[in-house]
Amino acid sequence: MIVLAIVVPIVVRLPGPPAGPSVEVVGVDGQARTITAAEIEALSPLCRRGTYQNQFGNWRDAGEYCGVLLTELIGEDAAYQTVTVVAEDGYQVEIERWRIVDPEYPVILATSFDGQAVPGWSNGYRIAVLPEDGDVSNAEYGVESAGSYWVKNVVRLVLRSE
Repeated sequence: MIVLAIVVPIVVRLPGPPAGPSVEVVGVDGQARTITAAEIEALSPLCRRGTYQNQFGNWRDAGEYCGVLLTELIGEDAAYQTVTVVAEDGYQVEIERWRIVDPEYPVILATSFDGQAVPGWSNGYRIAVLPEDGDVSNAEYGVESAGSYWVKNVVRLVLRSE
């Protein structure tokens, strides 16, 4: 007697990273959540012309930025004092809460620049500060380099209570 065995492969899909670009938000409690491109796109956009001064006083990256307010992305009621913005290459900048909630200098997570959207936009998700006039000088922002806040290729936002 001959017995034939048929092997049927079983495919199990484990949850993996989200398809497409995303940003991880880490709360003050250490709990992380991933915000997908679709979730970001569902939020109300802010679009304005923007440019900034770098540490040498040069104006850089002028253009039309569209994105979502950081306050809306992380939650207006979130308890934090600073947000550490982390780029794909490891660059980090800490932004104080008072800057993030300042209506005169709205801080956004830009999703597009001059009509080119993530993932096609090589700067990826980017922090942009967009006052009405569009210009963020070092003097008016009270820093050595306003450009240091315009982080490219943002992958993580870490909320801190200290």
